[in-house]
Amino acid sequence: MKLVACLLAAASLTFGLNVHAQDANLKKTLTERIPQLEKIDEVRATPMSGLYEVRVGTDIFYTDAKGNYLIQGELIDTKARRNLTEDRMTQLTAVDFKQLPLKDAITIVHGKGERKMAVFEDPNCGYCKRFEKDLQSVDNVTIYLFLYPILSPDSAEKSRNIWCAKDQAKAWHEQMLNSKNAAAVQCDTAAIQRNLAFGRKYKITGTPTVVFSNNVRVPGAISAAEVEKHLAAAK
Repeated sequence: MKLVACLLAAASLTFGLNVHAQDANLKKTLTERIPQLEKIDEVRATPMSGLYEVRVGTDIFYTDAKGNYLIQGELIDTKARRNLTEDRMTQLTAVDFKQLPLKDAITIVHGKGERKMAVFEDPNCGYCKRFEKDLQSVDNVTIYLFLYPILSPDSAEKSRNIWCAKDQAKAWHEQMLNSKNAAAVQCDTAAIQRNLAFGRKYKITGTPTVVFSNNVRVPGAISAAEVEKHLAAAK
């Protein structure tokens, strides 16, 4: 039995070393042939025989075992009817609610504020304005609003004025619910720049983007009823 155990352990170690060597070879080959790939963070096998995932940051590519071909596209499991690329992207861009930089957000409390959610929004976003109107009917929630001006230079100006206002929450609601611009004012807006950097890291490309306290990330202007469902699930 000891001999069998030793042989199995040796085989496992050899397999692990071979896999590591293959991953290293693929990284070397692809980097030499396609310098634009920059730093390859990870190479790993996919469920499809002979196909490997190549990850650069949160960008996903696929290659063969020798690195002779590179594919950019989606890998679909037809049997399970799942988009494996989409599943992987969701995993890579998941936001841990506990890791959100809440000091860079405007805190808005409805009622007791026992439930928690975060939202990334642009003050010029029409969908955000609709979302904000729906949010007014959601009670007992603390909303961490991350100003995320990605639509235009004017978005950046409005975000600055809201962030620098004496009453940030009031300035935000006046902008989104009543189309009333906050007074022009200057202050330290490094928080907004950090929000933009955070969004780039986690591939937040549209507004609104909502993150609930159970780490579920939802893009788009969902209804108040859907917000309630997610809040209930997070609790």
